[in-house]
Amino acid sequence: MRRAWLVLACLLPAWVQAGVPADNVLAHGARDGATPAWTIAVDTPAGWTRDCCTYARAIGVDAVLYQGEWSGNPQRVMVLNVSARKLPTLAAEVQADRKRYLQHDPAGKVSGFAVRQRAMPCEATVYQGSDHVDDVVVFCDPGEASGIRLSWSMAFDDADSSRHALLDDFMQVVVATRWTRDSATVPPAHGS
Repeated sequence: MRRAWLVLACLLPAWVQAGVPADNVLAHGARDGATPAWTIAVDTPAGWTRDCCTYARAIGVDAVLYQGEWSGNPQRVMVLNVSARKLPTLAAEVQADRKRYLQHDPAGKVSGFAVRQRAMPCEATVYQGSDHVDDVVVFCDPGEASGIRLSWSMAFDDADSSRHALLDDFMQVVVATRWTRDSATVPPAHGS
């Protein structure tokens, strides 16, 4: 598994060059106190369905990307969460997430790597669960003025034969994600 992540990390620069169309809005949020309205845009890989308002809302997240029909199964679903900045740094956010994970699964294994995202700093964590379900979580920080942090996550069975293709698509989404300030009037796109 570790070798796959090293290979994946080496492939990131090619994805960073990919542009994101301005009309590729996936999710948005209204102004909340000092936090300005925001929009998250991302290019969706072929074969993935975008959802911000039906299944995503039902499970309490900002957006999901999934293949085929929605099954309700958390594996093989890319999940976008946007939240107010609570901790002072991106590193503190990542460390808090790792601590929560290990409290939940003390036998789990944790590794991480930097993500080359052109628009904002991001940091990835790979969780190998004792339940044989692996998770990859990437936290990104669009900057203090944004008032938010965002994360992408995806879970998959550790023996999933399509794991590498799933991770390729996941990282393509992560590095193509763009945050924009004061664009909440743009309706989110879903179903592509």
